[in-house]
Amino acid sequence: MPIQTRMQVNMARLDLADLFVTIRRTTEAVCRNLEPEDFVMQSSPDTSPAKWHLGHTTWFFERVVLQEHDDDYRPVDPRYHYIFNSYYHSLGQFLPRDRRGSLCRPTVAEVIAYRHRITLRVADFIRECDDRTFAAITPLVLVGCNHEQQHQELLLTDLKHAYGTNPFRPALTDEGPAGGLAEPNLRFIEFSEGTYEVGAVGEGFAYDNEFPCHKRYLNAFRLANRPITNLEYLSFIHDGGYQDHRFWHSAAWDIIERERWEFPLYWERHDNSFMVYTLAGMRPLSPDEPVMHVSYYEAAAYARWAGRRLPTEFEWEVAAARYGHRNEGHFLEDGYFHPYATDRSTESSEMHNLLGNVWEWTTSSYEPYPGYVQPDGALGEYNGKFMSNQMVLRGGSAVTPRSHIRTTYRNFFPPEKRWQFSGFRLAENV
Repeated sequence: MPIQTRMQVNMARLDLADLFVTIRRTTEAVCRNLEPEDFVMQSSPDTSPAKWHLGHTTWFFERVVLQEHDDDYRPVDPRYHYIFNSYYHSLGQFLPRDRRGSLCRPTVAEVIAYRHRITLRVADFIRECDDRTFAAITPLVLVGCNHEQQHQELLLTDLKHAYGTNPFRPALTDEGPAGGLAEPNLRFIEFSEGTYEVGAVGEGFAYDNEFPCHKRYLNAFRLANRPITNLEYLSFIHDGGYQDHRFWHSAAWDIIERERWEFPLYWERHDNSFMVYTLAGMRPLSPDEPVMHVSYYEAAAYARWAGRRLPTEFEWEVAAARYGHRNEGHFLEDGYFHPYATDRSTESSEMHNLLGNVWEWTTSSYEPYPGYVQPDGALGEYNGKFMSNQMVLRGGSAVTPRSHIRTTYRNFFPPEKRWQFSGFRLAENV
């Protein structure tokens, strides 16, 4: 299991119950402005309806905590184990992902009632179970809480895709901070060659894919002090970057020709300028904000066009270990759901926004760390079986819960995907 064998977990009952209830309420707060129709949208095979996210995160606690450890518990509806299981073969069959939007039943009201029922039951069970059971369920509840925070982010990501492909371009939230703020000038901060420790060390929660902590030798490198902005990415577009095969991986060039990519997802050309869809609706593209909703292929093509490269995930983590305490980026709790530029000196040589604002593509394939052992059971399916044909992103985004992210966190997506809140920063050799 992701944390039982890797770190000591010692939480008081009331602390664990409060954490659980708080995270459950946060998910519901994300949905507070949704209309009934919004809960059932599935705009692509990669996305899931909000109703399914609410049911799946509830099923996780029902199946992994209550059914396994509460002898008096009986399932709310056995059919939920089929429709709300995501991909856990060890827990039974499941509905294919691309069919989640076809479910008119259970209704939204029934899923919300199911959610409230399980929340109350789990919270009471945490407070009242015997000490031995509490010790057994504590790591499971913590995994479930972190899993739910992941789905808070996915819920917003999927809603944005559904709204952003709707001709009405509906808004989920009000506009964010006032524009007109400037990012610092692009600079490169040098890191010396040497052997560095990367990975989680066992203090606090971490997923199994962050273990074990191990040593990596890195050549000297320089990392950009901030992510690439919309204005900088526009230079790539205006220079014909999307029309020049020299900058692109072969698989990416096939996608460009087939899907006719010309600019990032959610951008729209209006005469000689661009508009962009945000969860606050359509608005003019802000030049100083980090570019977002680009694939790994687009990030790598820009880096090649710029005469530089993307960092490895280990270079990124070494920088984050030094500067990651600067939690300047926006997160889910800020309620903007968008990476806004922050007002800083344009001459700053500090490292900025390693955490928050946009996930940052790295040039690292998603692979196990040396010595990694995939856990047994259902939770062993959580990360290990996806360690193929995906690229690592680091740092979190404007829809990542602030308490969820850390400098060792490894996100991963296929290189062609763009609906995630993903951007990038550049690196170069010394």
